[in-house]
Amino acid sequence: MVEPIHKNEITVLILAAGLGTRLKPLTDRWPKCLMPISGKPLLEIWLDQISQLKISKVLVNLHYLSEVVSSFLKRPKYKDWVKSIYEPELLGTAGTLQKNYDFFKGKTILLVHGDNLCLCDFDSFVEFHFLKRPEGSLITMMTFRTDSPKSCGIVELDDDGVVQRFHEKVENPPGNLANAAIYLIEPEVLDWIIEREYVNDFSNQVLPQFLGKIATWENKGIMCDIGNSEALAKAQKEVVFPENNNLDEWETEFLSNSIHQSIQSIL
Repeated sequence: MVEPIHKNEITVLILAAGLGTRLKPLTDRWPKCLMPISGKPLLEIWLDQISQLKISKVLVNLHYLSEVVSSFLKRPKYKDWVKSIYEPELLGTAGTLQKNYDFFKGKTILLVHGDNLCLCDFDSFVEFHFLKRPEGSLITMMTFRTDSPKSCGIVELDDDGVVQRFHEKVENPPGNLANAAIYLIEPEVLDWIIEREYVNDFSNQVLPQFLGKIATWENKGIMCDIGNSEALAKAQKEVVFPENNNLDEWETEFLSNSIHQSIQSIL
């Protein structure tokens, strides 16, 4: 178990601004980050896991259908610990970190993509980063085993599990260990970004600069990119959540939303 002091050192950025283009027409009126998985919005799945870590500072960036996501985040259970920031133009992951430097400065950052389904032992992920990562590592990257390595970013590691090379969607990848795009990031990385105002792409401009300093932790739970209808349909079968009999106002309205019928139509 991670000492509470370490968890108090973490701030979270949930990326929820994406357009969800590959999920059209499902995303014409409903944001990808709120797509229901077995009836539960993706973003709620994320925030439930983060709340169990007792982390008290979370930032969610918004852009597409921001008013829908903002309404979701105004629920009483997110008051005081989840903040949203609207981006009139998409800034890129590193750009969002730059823009909100004061929110993140001096803290370890948990960076996640709110439109992916991830279920794992986050306590162990955090514990590894603070207590077990190889000396000199500034980032811990979550990884997972994929059945489709050609369509993922595959990583090559040294004997200590530190990333040595990236292979992004190549024809003959050297394995099936993929980047889950979930990171714990030390303040030195944010400082490096801040010193370079032109940097906005975390994957292509930041990560390559820290090769040899990126530790890895393998998620042996559930990791699904729901980027298209087929993947979203598959994700519905990955997990079942207990029935909630204590609905708030937002959840009551959500139950009657037509997105549920739309999801059923792709199964």
